[in-house]
Amino acid sequence: MADEVDRGSLDAENLKRAMKAFKKRLKLTRLDDESTLGRSSKEKGYGTGIVAVRPPNQYPQQIWDKLEEMGKLQRAGQGLYQLPPQH
Repeated sequence: MADEVDRGSLDAENLKRAMKAFKKRLKLTRLDDESTLGRSSKEKGYGTGIVAVRPPNQYPQQIWDKLEEMGKLQRAGQGLYQLPPQH
């Protein structure tokens, strides 16, 4: 029965939702970093240095492993993932 749940969680719809949740978390983390109070006006417009985040825990590790296997994510170390470089 556990195998059925595992296989079901790796269906295309769950992978798509997980990827969308990951991108949203990355975007919000970057926005939060960029909007930090106390930055000088000279730093405005340079963006953030955040390239990797911890994936949302609503999805099992198997989902993130599968997305990495598919080339949609890369491990960045210490439990963080990042989007692969654009070609």
